[in-house]
Amino acid sequence: MAAMAALQSSMTSLSISSNSFFGQRLSFPSLSPVTLKRWERKECKPNSLPVLHKMHVKAGDTVKVIAGCDKGKIGEITKVFRHNSTVMVKDINLKTKHVKKREEEEQGQIIKIEAPIHSSNVMLYSKEMEVASRVGHKVLDDGTRVRYLIKTGEIIDSAENWKKLKEANRQEKTEVATAA
Repeated sequence: MAAMAALQSSMTSLSISSNSFFGQRLSFPSLSPVTLKRWERKECKPNSLPVLHKMHVKAGDTVKVIAGCDKGKIGEITKVFRHNSTVMVKDINLKTKHVKKREEEEQGQIIKIEAPIHSSNVMLYSKEMEVASRVGHKVLDDGTRVRYLIKTGEIIDSAENWKKLKEANRQEKTEVATAA
């Protein structure tokens, strides 16, 4: 107990003299809670829902792959994953999957499936001008906000394009329902 009192008195005497280096008080950095890495958990909003990122492409857009093993290929976006900014492009980024047999009569097989690509690796593509371009946003005279290709000025979000896309989705849903 006496040793502790002597130690405390010597420490206070050190902090009193401010002229010397030893007389300055030692400050320890505050220990912050351990932060998790980006890949360890999904980024969430306060209500525990995942953060959905804004993307420059939508389902049904024609895109050109600008990076990766399929660089230069052109395809149509079939599905968009906004929580991790990836897209599925038809017949691009094909991966082989080995499927085991489930029943005795059935055979195992090797199939090709489409894997998602990060949205930063695709660029909108104009079929008419055959050029890839960045996307811009503008408001038309009637007040509708549309996307357009910066290089060509071609409007992507027209009412006709949306009607075609909706009809194609309806046909796919009816085909799936009849097949089941």
